[in-house]
Amino acid sequence: MSTTSILDKNGKETGKINLPDIFTKGNVKTGVLHQAVVKYQASLRQGTLSTKERGEVSGGGVKPFRQKGTGRARAGSSRSPLWKGGGITFGPHPRDFGYKISKKAKRGALAEALKSKFQSDELYLINELNEPLQKTKDFAKILKALKIDTKTLALLDGSDVSILRVSRNIPFIKLMRSQDVNALDICNCRKLLLTKTAYENLVKRVQSEGDEIKKSPKSKKAKSKSEE
Repeated sequence: MSTTSILDKNGKETGKINLPDIFTKGNVKTGVLHQAVVKYQASLRQGTLSTKERGEVSGGGVKPFRQKGTGRARAGSSRSPLWKGGGITFGPHPRDFGYKISKKAKRGALAEALKSKFQSDELYLINELNEPLQKTKDFAKILKALKIDTKTLALLDGSDVSILRVSRNIPFIKLMRSQDVNALDICNCRKLLLTKTAYENLVKRVQSEGDEIKKSPKSKKAKSKSEE
């Protein structure tokens, strides 16, 4: 079982924590990670583009000119897609691009994203910041001690609520809760900053979320017969 260091706000090691094999052993399974990332990206698409077909464009009820004798091709409406100002053929309409994947795939993708950060030495574990911070420069000093100066996702569960306020003006820090983060959020950051509480919450999500086994109808029938 691999271990990683736990740092304090000054960047000094205060202890070590064991990491489960699911975060450390083997290569990153890019297949399940790609599946989840594409799913989350599809859910972010707005799908608000809209065009009008010929039946939705106002006007065009009168035949533009007579059927024969003009030398032109026959036309029944000035709102035909062939005419300027007419409808659009096969144009986009509002739609939902999102789709679902299994809970097992989501858990697997989250585990693989965490594994990629650990194997790349881009995962930082710190103690909870329980002391309230007054100014942004106080939080910036902590980040400097941890040598964090690039795009970072911070999951600081268990820390003081003032962290949310003082981190807003630091452009490369994104603050989230461990219960809300997904594989796409982790892949979109260069480094991952976790408190011990946030790390434990992520481990619980990966190992136990959605593991309830549903009983099949056959087993229910067998149980009812045995009760009789």
